[in-house]
Amino acid sequence: MVIRILASVLMVAILASAVGVIYIKHLNRTLFIELQQLEQERDAMDVEWGKLALEQSTWATHDRIERVAREQLHLTVPNLDAVVLVMP
Repeated sequence: MVIRILASVLMVAILASAVGVIYIKHLNRTLFIELQQLEQERDAMDVEWGKLALEQSTWATHDRIERVAREQLHLTVPNLDAVVLVMP
């Protein structure tokens, strides 16, 4: 009688352990898939950041700023007689 109860308890423990292992494996696979998706997202963002950094450096070149100032804002270099030196 005691052996039968002990065997039943042991069988339930084994089944619970098996269900736990299955659940953990499923959770592990799900999290691994999510990790891969996040890594792909990160890589895409790294590529986009590189493109944006290149674009920023292109827009901020000295020659481009000077050309925009001349063409769009109609700025010119002042004559020497128009320059006033202010000393503190």
